[in-house]
Amino acid sequence: MHSNLVSFIQMLRSHEVRVSPAETLDAVEVAAALGYADRELLRDGLAMTLAKTAEEELIFLQCFERFFKQNLADFTAPEQADSEQADATLSDENTETSDDNFDGSPENALEQAAEDSPALRSLMQGPLMQNLLNNERNELTLAMNQAAQQVDLQQIQMFTQKGQFTRRILDAMGEEQIRRAIIELEQAGNPILPLLQRYRDMLREQVRDYVEREYLLHAEGKTQQFMDEILSKTRLNNIEHVYVGKVQNLIRKMAKKLASQYSRKRKQVKRGQLDMPKTLRKGIPNDGVMFNTYWRQVKKDKPQVLAVCDVSGSVAAYAKFLLLFLYSLQDVLPRVRSFAFSSHLGEVSQYFDDYPVEKAVELVNWKYGGATDYGNSLLDFANLALADISSNTTVIILGDARNNHGDPRLDILQSIYQRSQRVIWLNPESRRSWGTGDSEMLRYQSACHFSAECNNLVHLERIVEQLLKSTR
Repeated sequence: MHSNLVSFIQMLRSHEVRVSPAETLDAVEVAAALGYADRELLRDGLAMTLAKTAEEELIFLQCFERFFKQNLADFTAPEQADSEQADATLSDENTETSDDNFDGSPENALEQAAEDSPALRSLMQGPLMQNLLNNERNELTLAMNQAAQQVDLQQIQMFTQKGQFTRRILDAMGEEQIRRAIIELEQAGNPILPLLQRYRDMLREQVRDYVEREYLLHAEGKTQQFMDEILSKTRLNNIEHVYVGKVQNLIRKMAKKLASQYSRKRKQVKRGQLDMPKTLRKGIPNDGVMFNTYWRQVKKDKPQVLAVCDVSGSVAAYAKFLLLFLYSLQDVLPRVRSFAFSSHLGEVSQYFDDYPVEKAVELVNWKYGGATDYGNSLLDFANLALADISSNTTVIILGDARNNHGDPRLDILQSIYQRSQRVIWLNPESRRSWGTGDSEMLRYQSACHFSAECNNLVHLERIVEQLLKSTR
């Protein structure tokens, strides 16, 4: 049963419930102590061990119900229908079996036909056909479960794999014997053939349903993970509108992970060195008795981040997701100020204070979109924020550096470089395109501490993570 429990934990992980190896061992001990007889008791015990938040508990309860709910395969109705139809077929066609004192039961009909068919005789001696004839639902369900474990059905990830796993389970259960018997009966023109074909179809249908249930159980979370991976590696300007909502959710998920990883921890305040002159001076009114001591403390300025985004048509999509990422980390990234530009530049921080991030991004794109002039925009930025840049300031510039052959005003960027802690330039274009045509990237690169290609969420997450490390 431990293998089932491990499979259940893997399923929880695919649904984004965090379960560590230590918690897995705890769950095994809980299951061993509580047993599997009382399902509700086991559910409550595992929930207390594996679910750490209210959201995870809700997911746990849904997954537990689906994973441990086991319905037996239904062979009853088809068998009765088959029996009636077989009787009708046999009587209508007035076959040879009716002449041989056939009493109407499917088992007797098949046994009579097996006298002339070695393949059918071998099939009738096997457990699969006996279970089908006797409607042994428990045995057939157990055989399907064992075959599913044998072919690793729990590894199913894509809907395109359902047919493949169905075939492998049927082979593991011995369905090939039924196929051989059907071929032999067909070649001999035996009228019992439709009856055996119905048993085969009934078995296939039950296995298909079983694979479908297992796919929904195991592959749902994996499919979501696969979709997230695809979206995170897709160029942001190639993402279709229908997936924008999913990308935004993915960004929030990434931001939440980074926030939990790099959130500021409460530090013990260092009192610094004893300020002896001040301590003596404050003790004068007490005849030199130093009732109070005073310490020198060095105050550090909080770091700030200035995000400067090109929101012209070719780069607007990248700027949108960068701003969404940065403002999703407001609890971790201190003092984020944002600027948008195309032909001219303006500060847009107020938009993010007044509106939700998605709405603010739309307003920024609407107000500052247009043809690009990097030289004029850098001049506007210097007028607005150059005086506020200090050694604790990180300046992030997102743009393709295509200046339409205008003056790049490299001298302004060099001034920013000299005053700031670091200048990071994120370019959505491939490095091979830098410096081609009207691109001034190679010149701007000389005035940056770090420059990188950034055109998907993986690049964006990596850059933001480095930024968080540097601001801790």
